[in-house]
Amino acid sequence: MDQFTLNLLIVGATFALYIGIAIWSRAGSTSDFYTASRGVNPIVNGAATAADWMSAASFISMAGLIAFVGYGNSSFLMGWTGGYVLLALLLAPYLRKFGRFTVPEFIGDRFYSQSARIVAVVCLLVISITYVIGQMAGAGVAFSRFLEVQNSTGLLIASGVVFMYAVLGGMKGITYTQLAQYCVLITAYTIPAVFISIQLTGNPLPPLGLFSTHAESGLPLLTKLDQVLTELGFHDYTGLHSSMFNMFLFTMSLMIGTAGLPHVIIRFFTVPRVADARKSAGWALIFIALLYLTAPAVGAMARLNIITTIFPDGTAEQPIEYSQQPDWMETWAATGLLAFEDKNGDGRIQYYNDASDEFAATAAERGWEGNEMVTFNRDILVLANPEIAQLPGWVIALIAAGGLAAALSTAAGLLLAISSAISHDLLKSVFMPKITDKQELMAARISMAFAIAVATVLGMNPPGFAAQVVALAFGLAAATLFPALMMGIFSRKMNRQGAIVGMLVGLGATLLYIFTYLGWFFIPDTNMLANTPDNWLFGISPLSFGAIGAVLNFLAAYVTMKLTDEPPAHIQDLVESIRVPRGAEGAIDH
Repeated sequence: MDQFTLNLLIVGATFALYIGIAIWSRAGSTSDFYTASRGVNPIVNGAATAADWMSAASFISMAGLIAFVGYGNSSFLMGWTGGYVLLALLLAPYLRKFGRFTVPEFIGDRFYSQSARIVAVVCLLVISITYVIGQMAGAGVAFSRFLEVQNSTGLLIASGVVFMYAVLGGMKGITYTQLAQYCVLITAYTIPAVFISIQLTGNPLPPLGLFSTHAESGLPLLTKLDQVLTELGFHDYTGLHSSMFNMFLFTMSLMIGTAGLPHVIIRFFTVPRVADARKSAGWALIFIALLYLTAPAVGAMARLNIITTIFPDGTAEQPIEYSQQPDWMETWAATGLLAFEDKNGDGRIQYYNDASDEFAATAAERGWEGNEMVTFNRDILVLANPEIAQLPGWVIALIAAGGLAAALSTAAGLLLAISSAISHDLLKSVFMPKITDKQELMAARISMAFAIAVATVLGMNPPGFAAQVVALAFGLAAATLFPALMMGIFSRKMNRQGAIVGMLVGLGATLLYIFTYLGWFFIPDTNMLANTPDNWLFGISPLSFGAIGAVLNFLAAYVTMKLTDEPPAHIQDLVESIRVPRGAEGAIDH
C-alpha cells in the first residue's frame, strides 16, 4: 500500500471518530454548548484540557523551533509548563467557584460593570483570533502534507473541517472529541520519538536518549550535535546566543499568558465541583508532561538526522547529490514548505550557515556559494521526522493524524471561546437580553463561522511560524486578562475603573508594539520598523512584550484605583468568599 493511501486510511479513521463523537454528543441546550452541563469527569476534563492546550504550536511547531535554535528556545517549554502550574494553583479553582460561563462574565460581575465585561470581550477576541491564526497555519501544514497539496489548499480544507465539528458539538461535543484527540496526538508524538531514540542511542525513552551516547560516534548525543553544527558554521546547540533579559521576559510572557488564556479557563467551568477543577488541573499537567518531556529530544534528534542525511559521510566530506535526495524532500518540496537551489551548479546540496563570517573562508575553499536549503519551514519538522528517520509508513500516517488532532482540538476550543463571548457576553447580556436560547445558539454558531473565515484569510500569510504566532496570543493574554483575573480574585480594593483602564492600557501598548514590527493587523509590508534585534526597544522582541504589557496593566489599574472610589461592600465580601474553599455548592449559576 502506498503512503498516500495509508495516510487517507488512518487520518480518515480518526476523522470519522471525531465526527461520530460530535454527533453522539451534540449540544441540545446553551448549558450543553457552553459548559457541557457541568457534568464532565475530572480525568476526562484533564485529557480534554491537555488536548485543548497542546495545540499545533506544541505538537507541530515547538520541536522545530527548538531544533533550529537549541537551548535559546527552551523558553517555550519553561513558559508554557510553568504557566499551567500558575493557572492550576492561582486561578482555576476560584473561577470555578464563581460559577460563570465565560471569562468576560466573571470580569463583568466581579467588577460590577458591563463596560468591564465589554472590554474583556474585546481582549478575548483579539487573543483568540490571533491564536486561531497560528492553529490554522499549523493545520494547513498538516493537511498539505498528508493530502500532498499546496499549503494554501490545505488551509482551506482545515477550515472546513474545524467549522463542521466545532459548530455541531459545542462544548459537550468538543470535550469528548478532545479526549479522543489527546489519545491520538500523544500516541502519534511518542511512537516516532521512541523509534528514533532507539535508532540513535539505543535508549527507548526519548527524554533519557537525549542525554545518552550517540551509537554511531560513541559521543554523547548533544556533544555530537554541537560538533556537526559548529563544523558547518552554525552556533552550538547547547549554548545561549541571544539576550538573557529577552529570554526572561519571553518566558514570563508565556507563563502568565498561559494563565490568562480564555479558552483554557472555560474548561474548568465544565466539572461538577470546585475540587474537581483542581483534580482536572492535576490530570492535565500529567498528560501535558508526556509530550513536553519528549519534545526536546525530538528537536535535537531531528536536527542531527537532517544533517547526517545531507552529509552521510560526515561534514568534512561531500554532501549528497540532488539526484540522491530522499523521497521526503521531494514530497515536502511539493507543498512549497521546503525548497533547494543549486547555487554553484555542482549538483550537490550544500547546507551550512552562509551568514557566518568565520565559516566564509571554508565555504569558499570548498566551492560553496551559499546555503542551498533556501526554505525549511520549521513547522514541518515534527511531521517530517518519521520520514527523515526512514520509519515505517504507518508511523508517518499516524503522526499526520496526530498533527491534525492537535491543531483541530485547540482551534475548536478557541472558536467556542469566541462564540461564547459574542453570543453570551455581548448579545445576551448587553445588547439583546430578551434573546431566546435558540437564537443565542444560532448567534454563537454564526460568530464561529465569521471567526474561522478571518483566521483563514490571515493564516494565508501568518506573521511567523505556528508557535511564534501563538506566542503573540499568549503575550496579549498576559497583558490583558491575566492582571484583571488576578486582581479580581486577590484584591478586594480593585474597582471597575482600575480594571477597565488596566486592560485598555495593556491591550493598547502590546498591540502597538507588535504591529510596529509585524505589520498592522499582521498584514504584510505594513510594519513601521524591521523586526530585528537592532530595532527592538531595549532589546525586547514583540514575542516578549506581553510581560511588559502586564506590568503596565497592573500599574495603570493601581493608579486609577487610588484616584477613584472603593468597590461596594458586597463586592468586597464576594472577593473574600471566592477564596474560601467551603460553600462551593452555592456557586452562582447561570
